[in-house]
Amino acid sequence: MNIDEIIYDWNQVAQDTPRSKSIELCDETLRDGLQSPSVIDPPIEIKQQMLQFMNDLGIYIADIGLPGAGPRAVSDVKKLAEYIRDQRLSIKANCAARTVVADIKPIAEIQDQVGIPIVAYCFLGTSPIRQYAEDWDLEKLFTTTDQAISFALKQNLEVAFVTEDTTRSRPDTLKKLFEHVISLGCKRLVLCDTVGHATPHGTEQLVQWTKNLIQTSKESIQLDWHGHNDRGLGVINSIVAAHAGCDRIHGTCLGIGERVGNASIDQLIVNFKLLGEYSHDVSQLVQYVELTSKACHIDIPVNYPLSGSDAFRTATGVHAAAVIKAENRGNQLLADMIYSGVPAIWFGKKQEIEIGPMSGLSNIRYWLQKRGFIASDEKIQEIFKHAKNSCRVLNDEELTDLLAN
Repeated sequence: MNIDEIIYDWNQVAQDTPRSKSIELCDETLRDGLQSPSVIDPPIEIKQQMLQFMNDLGIYIADIGLPGAGPRAVSDVKKLAEYIRDQRLSIKANCAARTVVADIKPIAEIQDQVGIPIVAYCFLGTSPIRQYAEDWDLEKLFTTTDQAISFALKQNLEVAFVTEDTTRSRPDTLKKLFEHVISLGCKRLVLCDTVGHATPHGTEQLVQWTKNLIQTSKESIQLDWHGHNDRGLGVINSIVAAHAGCDRIHGTCLGIGERVGNASIDQLIVNFKLLGEYSHDVSQLVQYVELTSKACHIDIPVNYPLSGSDAFRTATGVHAAAVIKAENRGNQLLADMIYSGVPAIWFGKKQEIEIGPMSGLSNIRYWLQKRGFIASDEKIQEIFKHAKNSCRVLNDEELTDLLAN
């Protein structure tokens, strides 16, 4: 039986039809993600492996660094650009820059040296709280923007204008700046929830307001969303932004980044895949997360979606029994979906049934069967009693010892 016939999906009630094409994703792991004060900046060879995973997962564009940060950043950005060129990857490249000529110049130089296009994502603080702290006025913002954007375009760089803290910026300021950069020739605007301030409602309002402004301009302007996770809303805000009309959504692997981090790009991929809005092969997503975890020295929480060790693991008797019955029908997708909203098989994972104090006899029989053990009813009852007296899930070594004695 088709799974869709036996699941009633409230997510689809009065829902707009999915996009006709996959959502574009921008992976910020190698730039914004590495700004986390707790991560290790990986060696270039590991960064290249991460970039390869991004490419294979169908991620559209990767931020490969901020060369204005110094010589090491310049070296890594150049080597990553060369890797994209030499391996003939389909993934595009962008670099971050403050909206100042000094940051944009090395991007232009690397583009010329390597020979692949690199989009300059030029960021500028626009919120009143930032303007007050920096003692900036609108004239200062205009002057800075004029000099930087004009320089970038003369260097044959594609430019994205990034307004930092957009979600706390006044519409009159945004309107003037957006209209100005569009008049200069900028074809991409990036809305930023830099401090994770936005709610889903605020996200939708900002995106719709900006879409209306773009429509009024009569120019073909693309729109990005870049969200952080300070209120735990990074992923849902990003999904709302996509559905409100953003063309490209940013995120980082494992959600790493400053403070509590960015929207998690791996969680975005899971959700867009389930929504029918991401058409690419996602079978290597867990490997990408595991590589990033190891490379950056960031542990994956056991309850982390998809990649956490408990994501598809249960020791609860009633849940395990349902999974086993579904599996016995010969339908792995049914077994995946009976007690999970994410089909493990899509992402190279599988259901795991353990034995612990909440387990039933079916857990034990399943565990034995999967490992090729044969045990008497008396031995199964012995294991069952031991599990019920335990305060945790039993590991394989303990269970093997119980079978041997």
